[in-house]
Amino acid sequence: MMDLHISADHVFIACGYTDMRKSIDGLSAIVTQQFHLNPFQPALFLFCGRRRDRFKALFWQGDGFLLLYKRIEKGRLQWPNTPDEVRELTSQQFRWLMEGLSIEQPRAVQNITPKFVI
Repeated sequence: MMDLHISADHVFIACGYTDMRKSIDGLSAIVTQQFHLNPFQPALFLFCGRRRDRFKALFWQGDGFLLLYKRIEKGRLQWPNTPDEVRELTSQQFRWLMEGLSIEQPRAVQNITPKFVI
């Protein structure tokens, strides 16, 4: 049995649509050339197809890339539709996305940094 352990420091989402025919080399090229990020960092990179019923995830494991592919059988992902943009997701936003929710929850409690004025 293979031990599958993914420990990512960051989760990045490629907003807009990605050609789902792309493989590891094509997706890592998007990370490098379009988003100017390092695909070898401990990060999970997410890409979605036009129909928003499937996505791919790219992760560097130290000795090679791991490419995950998921097809949603019923429903669609609430994928941000801003072409040519990459965003870093919080762990909460990642959970929302995987549950079929928008990463921008209007009623969610947001953390704030209070300004201290003397």
